[in-house]
Amino acid sequence: MTKKAAPSSKEISFSEDTRRMMNDFSLKAKVELGVVPTHAKFVGGVVPDENGRMPRNSSGEMVVVEALRDLIDCSPVGLDAVQLSVFPGTLDEELDAVIEAFKELGLIVHLVMMVGGADPMNPDDEDAVVAQLLPSLEAAKRHGVVHVASTSIEQWLDAGAGRRDGADFEAAVAQLAKLHARAYREAGLEDSCVKAWHIEFLRPGEFNTFTDLGRAWTFVKAANELVGKSFFKCLIDAAHCGDSDLDIPANEALIREMAAAGDMGLFHASAKTTRGCLSTDDGWVGALLATCAETGNLEQVFVEMFCHDDVALAPLRELDPRHGVDTCDGRTYTQVVADGLESVARRLNNFVVRGKLEAR
Repeated sequence: MTKKAAPSSKEISFSEDTRRMMNDFSLKAKVELGVVPTHAKFVGGVVPDENGRMPRNSSGEMVVVEALRDLIDCSPVGLDAVQLSVFPGTLDEELDAVIEAFKELGLIVHLVMMVGGADPMNPDDEDAVVAQLLPSLEAAKRHGVVHVASTSIEQWLDAGAGRRDGADFEAAVAQLAKLHARAYREAGLEDSCVKAWHIEFLRPGEFNTFTDLGRAWTFVKAANELVGKSFFKCLIDAAHCGDSDLDIPANEALIREMAAAGDMGLFHASAKTTRGCLSTDDGWVGALLATCAETGNLEQVFVEMFCHDDVALAPLRELDPRHGVDTCDGRTYTQVVADGLESVARRLNNFVVRGKLEAR
């Protein structure tokens, strides 16, 4: 009796819904898995217009909310959280609306407080920077947000600023600690729902002084000393670590020390330089995520990718043309981010299997 040949892969076809059901899986690790929706673009996605209103699609829905709904539908693994960038000038009612929309999607909301047009290291700009931070901190309190973040330690792409070292660096750290402790007090964070403020450094060129994890931690320690507890944390962004002057072992050593001190913050799974598909990462996400997991202090992981032609990031592409590389390989950005979520979730699940992370 002749055995019937098995159908070839070309003869087997599945509907998109069936294929998704076959590939769906659950996150096993006791970690919040989320996304920074920068793939929806800053300009046209989250930067408000001149009237303080968020960008909307043709049906009147906020673009960033639509982007998250599409991602949830596309991702093979569920999302726990979203980290939203909040720009100065956004109307309170607009911010309230987008936060509530995210909550309706079942997401835990984190806020990233954006600042601009002022130098946080300059005492003359202290009032201006605090004034930009306070509305976001008040919004966090209104909505029960537990974790906020910012890059409020240096002015972005300030080419003429130069690098501060020695006594100048010490003075900058002291001023930044003073500014952030003031914002902490004026926002009434001591007895609020906000339990941690995660500080992110940026790579050389974007920043001049706070360009590696060690320098960022110097500020965090000084700020925590002023508020009397480990409230400020170092955000571990694999992309910025990868583009800094410190190699993987040096970053791993710092992460272990930070975790022991209670100063390690949340993790950004983002590819160095390109900030696109995690296939361009060259090992940084895997190495640093594993180190964070091994400390026992890893609580949140966010996948973050930038749209390669976002108008807001044109100056960054001029700084380094490699940042503008299209890494989609024929996919939409929603699909690219969904692939990143799957990759990171698989790592987290296998950390559980290998005893590096606690199970849910």
